[in-house]
Amino acid sequence: MKSKAKQLFRFLRTKPVPVNTREILALERTKLANERTLLAYIRASLYLLLGGLALLQLQEFKQIQWLGYVALVICVCFLAIGISRFILLKRRLYKWNKILFVDTLSDPTTENESVDSKENE
Repeated sequence: MKSKAKQLFRFLRTKPVPVNTREILALERTKLANERTLLAYIRASLYLLLGGLALLQLQEFKQIQWLGYVALVICVCFLAIGISRFILLKRRLYKWNKILFVDTLSDPTTENESVDSKENE
């Protein structure tokens, strides 16, 4: 079981294998969800940008040109909100990450095994 855990946490660059693995993996999932949310905000703002530019290019419909300008303003707002939320959550996750990694209890046997494995490589 320990070797499977070591293989899993090899990608997280934590030595020794932390005791609170569930919390660390939950943080990793939250980081990925945060990135997906940022990409969704960017995608929505790009759609609004394209829609606003398309409405501004229509020459026959001068009476709805204001809708194009509104779409452009909302596009900028979506982008700003998405980036600010991403940065805010990233800072919070960084703080939680520090708390979890400081509180990890190290097992002396795993430290010796990790040193031995580095010497063998």
